[in-house]
Amino acid sequence: MGDLNDAFVDRRLQRPGPAVDRRAGAGAGRPSVAIGASIDGALTADDASAPEDAYRFEDYRFQARAGQRLEAMLRAADFDAYLEVRADGEDEPLAQDDDGLGEGTDARLRFTPEADGTFILRARTLSGLDGGDYSLSLRERPRPPRAPRPTAIRLGQTLNGSLGDRDPELEDGGRYDAFVFRASAGERLVATLESDAFDPVLRVGRMNGPDFEELAQNDDAPGGGLNSRLVFVAPSAGDYVIYATSLSEGEGAYVVGLEAAPPPPPSKPVAIGDEIEGALGDDSGRTDDGQRADLYRFSGSAGQRIAVEMSSGDFDTYLALRRLSDNSILVEDDDGLGQGTDSRLAHTLDADGDYLIEARGFSEEAEGDYDLKLMEVPPPPAPTAMGLGQTLEGEIADDDPQGDGGRRYDAYVVSGQEGQRVQAILRSGDFDALLEIGKAGDEFAALAQDDDGLGEGTDSRLTFSLPEAGDYVIRAQPLAADGRGLYSLELVDLGPAPKPGSLLVGTTVRGTLGETDAIDDDGVYFDAYRFQAKKDEKLRLTLVSNAFDAFIDLGEARTATRSKAWPPTTTACLTPTRGWTGPRRKTAGTWCTRAPTAPTRPAPTP
Repeated sequence: MGDLNDAFVDRRLQRPGPAVDRRAGAGAGRPSVAIGASIDGALTADDASAPEDAYRFEDYRFQARAGQRLEAMLRAADFDAYLEVRADGEDEPLAQDDDGLGEGTDARLRFTPEADGTFILRARTLSGLDGGDYSLSLRERPRPPRAPRPTAIRLGQTLNGSLGDRDPELEDGGRYDAFVFRASAGERLVATLESDAFDPVLRVGRMNGPDFEELAQNDDAPGGGLNSRLVFVAPSAGDYVIYATSLSEGEGAYVVGLEAAPPPPPSKPVAIGDEIEGALGDDSGRTDDGQRADLYRFSGSAGQRIAVEMSSGDFDTYLALRRLSDNSILVEDDDGLGQGTDSRLAHTLDADGDYLIEARGFSEEAEGDYDLKLMEVPPPPAPTAMGLGQTLEGEIADDDPQGDGGRRYDAYVVSGQEGQRVQAILRSGDFDALLEIGKAGDEFAALAQDDDGLGEGTDSRLTFSLPEAGDYVIRAQPLAADGRGLYSLELVDLGPAPKPGSLLVGTTVRGTLGETDAIDDDGVYFDAYRFQAKKDEKLRLTLVSNAFDAFIDLGEARTATRSKAWPPTTTACLTPTRGWTGPRRKTAGTWCTRAPTAPTRPAPTP
């Protein structure tokens, strides 16, 4: 490969390499912080960093009692503040917070220990190693006002109220008012919460002694803006409690209401094997979300595998399978029948009983004719074991199992470790190849897929970093439901993904792109670098190569590490000479260099 010249972003840079864990020796020497104290400190190069240099941190030890209501605040002008608390000697945080203070990127963490003990409060950057001065405080929160007895609300009643600092407080800090109502088993009710002062949130549950056990929640009602509307079916007779609260600790006036919910659309009995012609229109029933729908009821047995297909030339179809007893959704599908907007779902029933098929359109006002089929399908055969580094040949035929999209497929199981990169290549001269990978289990759910990623016609190449150790299923299949023919499948072990390097402004790096580098979902090889940027800071990134068409992606680093998900969900693509201005908040960023034509493999390095 040729050299990668003049790539710079002002500050010192390190090439991606092995992780370095600098936490050794930080345990017994941790400073202590007393409850009620404040500390002015700084994160510097002398402080510890997380594995792979994901973030810089300082730890403080403190003692706390069970039930003690604690609040820690971390303020910093130079970095995006992040707080964690964990039990002494444990790796997993018990609580954590990023921007909870509600003042830019400062952090506020609220925590109530379940038992007496020693805890570690970690003051850290959100990501990256660029730190700076900070102020840290730890205090005991005052006990909230004693929760008053919930106000009774009757069916058909609306009540005016107001949230303020005299109201009881949720554990996360939001204020609430409580209302109690009585319902009979199976009774359908709709609760509403409207406010012009804050974003309302409705919670419905039951009291278990002093504890509220939530059964349902709603933030924004369909078509209702920020107001809340919650349809609730009482599982048993008794008293239920409504919590009227806000999304972001808002305060102000509101109106809460309770009324009988409209009946669900009537269900029509069907049997497995039936084919139905139906239509959606003005006289169709409405779901709890306000969408036109037809409901079909059938009986099934535990272990029985069924498939439902819905097609229409008038609208984009949508299917859901529900359990009749509690109306819970078991599986749903939009465009699973293959190409186009028709739907198909398949599911193995887990219990004897009655089930509902919800046949509707993707949009609320969908109307027109449709065809519906309910059929029993055989359970899929066990996948064939396949090892990394192996290539085999196969054939998609009429007797192969059929997936949710109506496509015939062959399935292969492969084992791997967390973070391991597995690459599957599917070639066929008879059909447009499609690859999917998912965790091994009773029901297949694709974690990633690829259609034409090999860059050689309609062949597929799927590169996937395993999120955890275990067995994974790879499906080799045609893109079209009627595809049939011969294929070859190759599995390649790419090892762990290289980690992003740490980049400081003012430096130049030379590098190469090759088959050992990270690769994205489009088959593009890239190197990634992490850097810090301040509000409105102007930077110029330059990437020059005589070996490939240079390209730069820029994305905000929203998590502590990117090892399993790149590129970022939000990226700004820069030409090799374009400038960049930091966003309107202090933030860490990650950028990567890559060759946009890399669906073809780069030439081997001499």
